[in-house]
Amino acid sequence: MHIEHYPKKYIMAKVINPNAAGIDIASNVHYAAVAKDKCKNPVRNFKGFTKDLHELAQWLVSLGIETAAMESTGSYWFQLYTILLDYGIEVCLVNAYHVKNVPGRKTDVVDAQWLQELHENGYLKACFQPDNLVRELRTYVRMRKQIIRDMARETQRMQKAMVCMNIKLHDVISDINGETGSAIVNAIINGERDPERLASLRNYRVKCPQGTLTKSLQGNWRDEQLFCLRIARERYLELEKHLLRVDQESEKVIKLLRQEGVEEKKVKPRASKNKQPTFNVGQHLYNAYGVDVTAIYGFKQTTALTVFSETGVNLKAKFPTVKQFLSWLNLVPNNKISGGKILSSKVPKRKNHAGQAFREAANGLWNAHNPFGDYLRAKKAKSGPGQAIVATAKKIATIFYKMVTEKVEFDPYIIHGNRQKYLQNRVKVLSKTINRFNLELAGIEASKY
Repeated sequence: MHIEHYPKKYIMAKVINPNAAGIDIASNVHYAAVAKDKCKNPVRNFKGFTKDLHELAQWLVSLGIETAAMESTGSYWFQLYTILLDYGIEVCLVNAYHVKNVPGRKTDVVDAQWLQELHENGYLKACFQPDNLVRELRTYVRMRKQIIRDMARETQRMQKAMVCMNIKLHDVISDINGETGSAIVNAIINGERDPERLASLRNYRVKCPQGTLTKSLQGNWRDEQLFCLRIARERYLELEKHLLRVDQESEKVIKLLRQEGVEEKKVKPRASKNKQPTFNVGQHLYNAYGVDVTAIYGFKQTTALTVFSETGVNLKAKFPTVKQFLSWLNLVPNNKISGGKILSSKVPKRKNHAGQAFREAANGLWNAHNPFGDYLRAKKAKSGPGQAIVATAKKIATIFYKMVTEKVEFDPYIIHGNRQKYLQNRVKVLSKTINRFNLELAGIEASKY
């Protein structure tokens, strides 16, 4: 076992967690550190194999360790995290940014000891971690998003193959994977080359004229590009099957998250669009939350499913206040204050799938004729599109939190007063706009004389 001298004490504070350990995570070896009075060798290293992880946990238990801190390094922490929980050790998973090492020589041993010291004195804050059932659903939902990205890449490959043959199908119809596009592409792959016969596969809902569609299908047929088209199409169809299987597994898990005592209510399924889940997400989320969160403006089925898979059911227990929830979503500025002045108030760049889902919901409201759309456009005029999306996402997330924690139905005025106050503010804004237009018209009339 490798041992180094314990680093100089940089923190003089009251011990909060006397039975605390610190673990430095790596791909093939983990360094665990305990207090010097626990044993003669306070730092030991263990390999990353499963057997060694159990030995690490057993060593900590034998020393009476009750809690351990570790950095969230890649995916290497997950197995040790679950094993320590099985042994009854409370695990504090922390952000590596929050545990920067002290100046001086940096080694894995010193990192482990530094984590142990910080955790012993109560300076570390654990990251949010869902339970195993929600984690399983989260895995399926993230896989679903990745499959959709792969499907988009295969679609681009099909378009490129047709462009190389001067087939302009994607220029005259909106989706080459729709009913008309799929029928034409499949016919091309099966050997059909006559433009008129291919155009006859057109669905009556396609707005493109028959003549234009026929002209778009006159190309220079090349064997290598036809081969690329076939391969891309087969991959796309295979990914479609995978997407269906992922939806089936997601529905199995989400059924298990239903809460007892929720009032029975039928939620109508939203209009199913391309790449939306094949099951009624709104109904399952109502059974879990007790409210219909899909009624929120901009909240599509995929958005609601993503947020649910990232946060789980008991939102109030995990985030006692809405401020904590918004901070975790990365939708509020990180104010840095010194000398009574705000030095910086930028929203930090941090990856959060749930926060990104709220931003996507806000981004889809640019042309919406509802209070959220009006708020988004007003914020854009004042602060620009970037800050407008973040501000609208914050409003949506706040309403979502209030609905889920207080079991109230969706109301766009649930935060800032009632509809009367909203309409009064709209009248003031529109009056200013009308006055400005009247002044411009008066100036134009005066310039004529």
